[in-house]
Amino acid sequence: MTTELTILTYAALLQVIQFALMSIPANLELGPGKTLGPRDRPRLGGPLEDQLSIKTARLLRALNNHFEALILFTIAVTVISLADKNTTFSGLCAWTYLIARILYIPAYYFGLTPWRSLIWAVGLLATILMLLSVFI
Repeated sequence: MTTELTILTYAALLQVIQFALMSIPANLELGPGKTLGPRDRPRLGGPLEDQLSIKTARLLRALNNHFEALILFTIAVTVISLADKNTTFSGLCAWTYLIARILYIPAYYFGLTPWRSLIWAVGLLATILMLLSVFI
């Protein structure tokens, strides 16, 4: 398996870990009456995110952000793989993306400004560079 596909697998597993990091405290804070139900806003008294503690809500937003970032990263890995353009550079970009996504979680959780945004930008830049490297 290529480096890029290996990192994509790690990134997917990171998504699972992030889900657990968010869902365990969210279930403890909100209780099963809210988290196991259909989550209709009128019945819940508003969006669930607004009812979470600040740090658990940050974990939810970090999880959602990774879903968004993972889509573009998956496209980059797919294009690199199908075009047979796997290089040391694209592998380093993949590692950079994964490290940035790992660092993003505590940066968001602890509200590290501006580091959270800078870490996010590094991950995005690594993904963009992977996409552009296909043309070289």
